[in-house]
Order: sequence, then structure tokens, then C-alpha cells
Amino acid sequence: MKNKKACILDYGSGNVGSLFNLLNNLDCNVKVSNDPEDIKGSTHILLPGVGAFGESMKKINKNIPLNVLKNEVNENKKPFLGICVGMQVLADKGYEFGEHDGLGWISGNVVKLKAKILPHIGWNNVEILKESQLFSDIENLRDFYFVNSYAFKVEDKNFLIAKTEYEEVFCSAVEKNNIFGVQFHPEKSQNSGKKVIQNFLNIA
Repeated sequence: MKNKKACILDYGSGNVGSLFNLLNNLDCNVKVSNDPEDIKGSTHILLPGVGAFGESMKKINKNIPLNVLKNEVNENKKPFLGICVGMQVLADKGYEFGEHDGLGWISGNVVKLKAKILPHIGWNNVEILKESQLFSDIENLRDFYFVNSYAFKVEDKNFLIAKTEYEEVFCSAVEKNNIFGVQFHPEKSQNSGKKVIQNFLNIA
């Protein structure tokens, strides 16, 4: 994967180190950077995230050149992967500690899970709902590692590609053209997570 140039966006709310190591182990050229030239020079862009929706969006707006990112993703159609909160911020709005605007790249809202015990933390299976390159050669209902109290309620179910159940069924992966998102942490999900990242890097 020497011909792949991955850019991990770092706005201070992501599990950047583990994700970097995973990409590095896949023999991918990887940078952790918010520099516009690195974003433009990349073939694949990743947005990790942990923590609250609103705080994450505040840091994204402050630290990431969104005009450049939007051009590369929406106009130049570079493959983009949001992870955990990095997926949630693709939504129109998030309702964690108030109402906050998201990026609005995939219509829907992020709302609190109805489970009695939160956060939802640990291994849980992922049911693949439709064919996607992201889950290529991954057996259905494989376990992935989650840490979340909120979930993305996707407005258009055509963009919902996987679901998970934790007292209620929630979205665990989305896909809209070149934009992908996963609620689980691939970098903590051992071989299955590694395969998801490998599949993402194979998306042209």
C-alpha cells in the first residue's frame, strides 16, 4: 500500500496514535496533519474522534481547514472515513449536552441511546445490511469494539450499511458515495478492524 497516502486529521479529540500505528503496519504512507497541503496531497482522509459531539465540532471548526476538507471530499471525491464521534459529526445535528450543528454531509441527527447502562462499551457484533467495500471479505456479525452513549439516526436508510444492537438497534456504519463512517473503533478491534481499514485504503 505504498501508493496510498493517508491523512489522519488531528483536532485534539481522536485516538490518533493507535490509528496511526495501524495504518503504518499496513505499509501505508500516513501523516497526522491538518495542513491544507497534506490534505490535498492525500489519497485517503480519516477523522477519528472520542468525546462529546459539541466539543468535537468546536475543535474541528477551530483546527481543521474545513473549506479545504470539504473540497477534497465533496468535490474531488477522496475516500473519507469518520470513526466514532468522527462518524457522528457527519450528521446535521448532535444532541449531546445541548443542540450542536454537525458537518451535515449525511442527513440525520445524533441522539442518546435508550439503554439503561451507558456508555455502551466493549465488544459487540455488527450486522452488515448491504454490500459495501468497507466490509469486503468480513464475515457478517463479527465483533468490533465500541465506546458510545449516542448514536447516529440516519435519515435516508440507503446510507445505513450496518447496525448493532444494545437494548435498541443503532447505526454502526454509514456510506454515502465516497464518505464512510463507523461507530466502532477499528484500531481497537483487532483483525476485523484492521481489515476494515485495509478495505478503506483499497477504495479508489
